[in-house]
Amino acid sequence: MPIFGLGLHLIVAIFFAIHVVRTGRQLYWLAILFMFPLLGSIVYFGAVFLPHSRIERGLRKTSAAIQQKLDPGREMREARAAFDLTPTAHNQMRLAAALFDAGEYALAAEQYDACLKGPFAGDAEIGLGAARAKLANRQPQAAITTLLALRAKHPGFRPEQVSLVLGDALDAAGRTDDAGAEYEVAAQRFSSVETRAALALWAIAQGRRALAERELKALDHARKHMPGHTRDLHRDLFIRLDAARASIS
Repeated sequence: MPIFGLGLHLIVAIFFAIHVVRTGRQLYWLAILFMFPLLGSIVYFGAVFLPHSRIERGLRKTSAAIQQKLDPGREMREARAAFDLTPTAHNQMRLAAALFDAGEYALAAEQYDACLKGPFAGDAEIGLGAARAKLANRQPQAAITTLLALRAKHPGFRPEQVSLVLGDALDAAGRTDDAGAEYEVAAQRFSSVETRAALALWAIAQGRRALAERELKALDHARKHMPGHTRDLHRDLFIRLDAARASIS
């Protein structure tokens, strides 16, 4: 049994080590994982893996939505206060995210740009945040440049999200064919609600009826078999799809 336990610890450590390499994390995590397989795996799971997983993002969105309703300006106030008190890169990232969530896209883009010039210039999460802010601030070409650099440096970092934002940026830049190709590759690779919905919405906008109907059919099937809480997470997206569907009915 002790041998089996040790083997299991190593398997988990190897899994997380692969995640380190694929997502471009700092390589010191490899030393931690293999020197202390059990403890290192627990720390990596809590500090890195879970915060960037879909489960955690869903929980964060739900928690943020509740907090926003109870106290709309709380996160912005706290982020500004933290950055004013201690202007670290971490606090600047938090302020940039708060500005983005508040719809202050120009200010968010400025803060992300400042982060990209600091000690975390190569951080993939900052790059994705900067691209989203630039896209929302009507700077699609700047977003494309940031995303392509991010993808080249960190090919394993949140590929689904990077692909979706890149597709949106290409579409906003008037490169509709490139956007469609990006959405289609993402839909084929991930087959998620988000990627199929992005492809369906693009196809409807471009008058690609057969493609739109194919994706809508797949999404209808997925929606039918979803648990209630999952449908709730995608409520806004399904509203957009239903509104777009009406235009081709």
